[in-house]
Amino acid sequence: MTDKKAITIELFYTFTCPNCRTLKKMLSEVLPEFGDKFILKTSLANSPLGMLRTMKLGIHSVPTLLINNEIVFRSVPTKEELIDKLNNY
Repeated sequence: MTDKKAITIELFYTFTCPNCRTLKKMLSEVLPEFGDKFILKTSLANSPLGMLRTMKLGIHSVPTLLINNEIVFRSVPTKEELIDKLNNY
């Protein structure tokens, strides 16, 4: 067990977005394989706070996935792409 701080993954989504549900489900399947290496945070893109953050970060579509506040996916990746990306951290 390392003392390293967990890496934050943030998913920007909306309730009506079917692709957001797909990505959320994929994350819930993949992240347990990484133990406590990552922390998943979800942000509702059309909430007042979410709208401010999306404007600040330049997010114009959902789902958008950030790792350490860096945009890594602006759509639903394949499971393999997601796992490859997570393995880089």
